[in-house]
Amino acid sequence: MGRRVARLLCQAVGWGLVVLALLAGGSELAMSIQSGGWEPYTLGQAWASIDLASLNLVQAVVQRYLHPAIWDPGIIMFLLLPAWLVAVVPAAAIIVFCRRRAAKRRVFEGG
Repeated sequence: MGRRVARLLCQAVGWGLVVLALLAGGSELAMSIQSGGWEPYTLGQAWASIDLASLNLVQAVVQRYLHPAIWDPGIIMFLLLPAWLVAVVPAAAIIVFCRRRAAKRRVFEGG
C-alpha cells in the first residue's frame, strides 16, 4: 500500500507541474497577443509577480553568503528561461519516473 500512495503522490506532483506549465504557457501566449509579438514569460518574471521580496532576499543571501558567481551567471541563467519550460521538464521526468511498470510485470509473469 505504501508504494501505491507514494506513486500516486509522485504522479500528482508531476501533473501539478504540468498544470503550472500550461498556466505559464497561457500567460506567455496572452502577453504575446497583447504586445503583438512574441514575449517570453520567464521564470524570473513569474517569481517576481508572485513575491518580489523573496526573489530579492534569495539574491542577497546567495551573493553575500555563498558567492556572487552562483547568482550571476548561474541562477540568472535559469531565471531567464521560459517559465513553462522550467515546469514541464521536471514534470515529464517525474511522470516518467513514477509511472507504473506493468509491462515488466507481465513479461515476468508470463502473460
